[in-house]
Amino acid sequence: MKTSEFDQRFDDGDSILDNLDLSQARRQRLELKRVNVDFPLWMVEQLDREASRMGVTRQSIIKMWLAERLDGQPHPADSTLLQAGEA
Repeated sequence: MKTSEFDQRFDDGDSILDNLDLSQARRQRLELKRVNVDFPLWMVEQLDREASRMGVTRQSIIKMWLAERLDGQPHPADSTLLQAGEA
């Protein structure tokens, strides 16, 4: 299939998934890395209460809150703010 035909199908709203090899597809910068964090008991209890109130897991609320806090911050891989010799 030519690129122009593929683009036209996409633009027309037709499904293009049958024309893609998704076996090697990766979501950039969304790879998972497991980390361990120790929280004081009072913090875990408050996280659990808030997670329960929102109907999500403790892990989900931690991820949501961290994402909200980090939103808009430069990603280290994208940033040239830290140059050699600067701290």
